[in-house]
Amino acid sequence: MGRRSVLAGLAVSLTLASLAVVPGTASAHSAPHQDQYKRVGYFIQWGIYGRQYYVKNLETSGQAKSLTHINYAFGNVDATGKCVSADPWADYQRPVSAEESVDGVADAPGQTLNGNFNQLRKLKLKHPGLKVLLSLGGWTLSANFSDAVLTDASRKALVKSCIDTFYSTGVFDGFDLDWEWPGSEGNPGNVIRPEDKQNFTLLLAEFRRQLPKKATLTAFLPASPAKIDAGFEVDKIFKYLDFGTVQGYDFHGTWEPTTNQQSALFIPRGAPTTPDFSGATTLKAWTDRGAPKKSLVLGIPYYGQGWTGVTNANDGLFQPASGPAPGTWAAGNEDYKVLATLPQQGYTVHRDLRAGHAWLFNGTTFWTFDDQITVAQKSLYVRLSGYGGAMVWSLDGDDANGTLTKTIATALR
Repeated sequence: MGRRSVLAGLAVSLTLASLAVVPGTASAHSAPHQDQYKRVGYFIQWGIYGRQYYVKNLETSGQAKSLTHINYAFGNVDATGKCVSADPWADYQRPVSAEESVDGVADAPGQTLNGNFNQLRKLKLKHPGLKVLLSLGGWTLSANFSDAVLTDASRKALVKSCIDTFYSTGVFDGFDLDWEWPGSEGNPGNVIRPEDKQNFTLLLAEFRRQLPKKATLTAFLPASPAKIDAGFEVDKIFKYLDFGTVQGYDFHGTWEPTTNQQSALFIPRGAPTTPDFSGATTLKAWTDRGAPKKSLVLGIPYYGQGWTGVTNANDGLFQPASGPAPGTWAAGNEDYKVLATLPQQGYTVHRDLRAGHAWLFNGTTFWTFDDQITVAQKSLYVRLSGYGGAMVWSLDGDDANGTLTKTIATALR
């Protein structure tokens, strides 16, 4: 327990230090890509629409120079077992204007590569050490993985199609496998088989066989011990993975009738669920099964889970609620950049420094979220405990100055 108090104090100090970094000056962010810690951020392809979040924003916010890896979400595995674009218009067809372009140059008529892919190519020219991975799957695009990896021939064909479709563009440095989840339930309608567990390992081996040695291969990994055991040969997969990003969020949410933490570093006192989830227990679940610490990267959310109609007791924590709070894009869900403005609208920030989580409450509406102090605390835990780094979902949730991303970079340099 003493270590938790030390972490809390260091997190506050680190937050103050990161606020003192002046953009454009020599700092911890000036040459991050040779560092030992992984700093991974997901960029969502659909962000260019309603969110109006473009690849250019990675540059103007300072996020790009604070990251070692960008995972582009998502590519799809279709019903024929091949890798395909989930949104060709966003990925490589949409002409990008000079105003939205990373280098201020508009896409020319007739050029072969447009859209996000060309902008990522331009971003990499500005940051030569930055790696960009194509993330396959996600919650809504994992239905066909089980069929696609069922036989040796189908695995070979899938990997070849991924390389031909994405790696051959020269934009991507490898792949991030986001199969949710091998051997256990994910999105309704997903095909699931007991042999997914072994076939996932064989899929990784096939990627390694076909990809160049310099290519990067990662995977998104679940928090639930039951899902780990159902879908992953932990003692084998890290022979092929450069690292795995571990789900550090969605521990609780508005599918439950009681307010709770969604991403605490440690299990809070008084938690109504037993056993419960936390960032630390999730990482330990993987190391207990044989995963190397340095191969595990802790996921951090740039969004919050929210309830309304909350009983006004215990500052709103662990209280019954009437339902999800209104959100910009979905009920019960809101970006950090929006939540960070709520203290100016009658909300109070509460935090449990010992457990490493924070929340907002105004007497009736409750939001669990990660702010700068919480992100600093988690990053320091990663560093002091010997883990491999931090991952964030998703970069568009940060503010225009990339505050949370820069905080991670300050701790994990």
